[in-house]
Amino acid sequence: MIGAIAIGVAGGIVAGMLGVGGGVLFVPGLVIFLNLSQHQAEATSLLAIIPVAIVGTYKQDRYGNVRRGDALLLGLLSLGGAAGGVALANALSGRVLRDAFAALILIVAAQFVRRGLARPA
Repeated sequence: MIGAIAIGVAGGIVAGMLGVGGGVLFVPGLVIFLNLSQHQAEATSLLAIIPVAIVGTYKQDRYGNVRRGDALLLGLLSLGGAAGGVALANALSGRVLRDAFAALILIVAAQFVRRGLARPA
């Protein structure tokens, strides 16, 4: 239970502060602390992020930061991708899925570092 509390609080803070989907913390946390399989962690994270997204969006909207048109377009265009991604994830082994998740996180981190170093202070 303590692991679930830590994952939830940390995921909420990171999602609200950085706009990062809770999956960045939820998926590894669910695998490490709650012993879920990679498939279970990713599926559970998709459901768990709904309340985080609602609260985060509401609060950000109060600051005038939400661009509804862009959000709607992104959301609608993501529907087919989500369905295809779920089918693909379930066709892969847990190990391949875990490695793909780790590679994605590393690629995103490398892009942030590269862009941060390229910009003058």
